[in-house]
Amino acid sequence: MDNLGQPASSDSELPVVLGDTVLQSETLESLASAVNYNNWLTSLAIPHLGDAPIELGSGLGDYAQAWLDEGVPRITTSEIDPSRLAHLRARFADDSRVEVASFDILSPPEGEYSSLVAFNVLEHIPDHVGALRGAHTLLRPGGLVIMFVPAFTFAMSRFDRKVGHVRRYTVTSMRSALTEAGLEIVEAQYMNLPGLPAWFVGMRLLRMSPSEGPLLSVWDKRVIPLARKWESKHRAPFGQSVFAIGRVPTGG
Repeated sequence: MDNLGQPASSDSELPVVLGDTVLQSETLESLASAVNYNNWLTSLAIPHLGDAPIELGSGLGDYAQAWLDEGVPRITTSEIDPSRLAHLRARFADDSRVEVASFDILSPPEGEYSSLVAFNVLEHIPDHVGALRGAHTLLRPGGLVIMFVPAFTFAMSRFDRKVGHVRRYTVTSMRSALTEAGLEIVEAQYMNLPGLPAWFVGMRLLRMSPSEGPLLSVWDKRVIPLARKWESKHRAPFGQSVFAIGRVPTGG
């Protein structure tokens, strides 16, 4: 992609995917019906992606497709799970705007990407600071690191552990990880205030799993639009997730 770099590794060099990969993919498929929620998340990253982002852990490619639909001129998607990697290759085979890659974020190849974006991925990586440091190699100076991660350890559920979540974050711990990785803090805030108590009750106490159905449909149609509208004008004191942006220093 025009001297941006070509992240690629042989399968033997890739890290092991933590958690139940089948459950991960099934959850991605079921949550695809949460249109309002996914549109909200898509909109968070759009202003910061730049002209050539690289996505870490692209899953089934839904976010990448949404960003392309919103006008991002090109994107590199990536996966280390073989089945999802094959899915990405098939999905974007005829789209010249998309590169599909597989690489180890702890030892990434050199690139000149405008941003590194990862939605609900960093919590799967034991060495999350090392993963964030990878941005110094992948991105051009001044490039942005855009992270969306689950919030608060007390909300860690059986489902979290089954899908391979190593941790949940606070704004403070996310800022600390970015700083330790040598990145400048642009912003860090909680997102989806009503989602935290709902997750705690449903996933932690009742041991449910996210799935498509009437409950998700009502939540997405009724609650999410209200939460998005309120949080567009107010900073949430807590939330289900943390949205954070770091910057690779320019050295100037």
